[in-house]
Amino acid sequence: MTQRFKDKVVLVTGAAQGIGKACALRFAKEGGKVMIADRAEQQARLVQQEITDAGGVAEVCIVDLETSAGAKELMQTTVDTFGRIDVSVHNVGGTIWAKPFWEYPDDQIEKEINRSLWPTLWCCRAVIPYMRERQAGAIVNVGSVATRGINRVPYSAAKGGVQAMTVCMALELAEQNIRVNCVNPGGVDQGVRATPRTTDAMTTVDQAGMEGVVQQTMRDTPMGRYGTPDELAAAICFLAADESSYITGEIINVAGGGIG
Repeated sequence: MTQRFKDKVVLVTGAAQGIGKACALRFAKEGGKVMIADRAEQQARLVQQEITDAGGVAEVCIVDLETSAGAKELMQTTVDTFGRIDVSVHNVGGTIWAKPFWEYPDDQIEKEINRSLWPTLWCCRAVIPYMRERQAGAIVNVGSVATRGINRVPYSAAKGGVQAMTVCMALELAEQNIRVNCVNPGGVDQGVRATPRTTDAMTTVDQAGMEGVVQQTMRDTPMGRYGTPDELAAAICFLAADESSYITGEIINVAGGGIG
């Protein structure tokens, strides 16, 4: 394993499991000092322990990133702990329910947007002042190929917003040596979630909607399989590393050839 992030400070949101966890572990293995941000403290501490047991450096910040205050707290805590932020990976999000758009009640639409748009928007806004002060930094947002998918209109709208903000911020920040890119996962096998996205019982409509998502994913993925968190982490770490120093404002699908 290379040491692309030796002595760099890397913040990863949603790092207690799945793609975020894979990123945190990889950044640490490559020499980064990692801030693990999540709401699930027990799982976040386990990731921290795995990193420190392997000789790496990691701290934990338990915070609600659906709020501006939470995002600001995270950035200030990271700077207070490590002195700066070199890389900020914004991974919080994920489909909560899956069904035709007209089947979503108002409160579920709001929860999907709150879960998958605000954490990235707030974190980008909160980290930019620290990166502008140093005139350096790399931001990697996590979008989704679901923007060309079925049964997830609210989630897709949120991730479409993540892609749009990525490009617009990249244009605004390019002259300040701050790069902003986005990775769009396709179907990813993340195993059983340690913390469910909802405790609501799955209805027959939800079950049918999720089955439709799985069928579309397999049909429209040329490689014919789901990806792994490590495969996503590899792409995210590339965009965060100095070797991609001439890449900004890009939306990269990591989806086995799928586009939605």
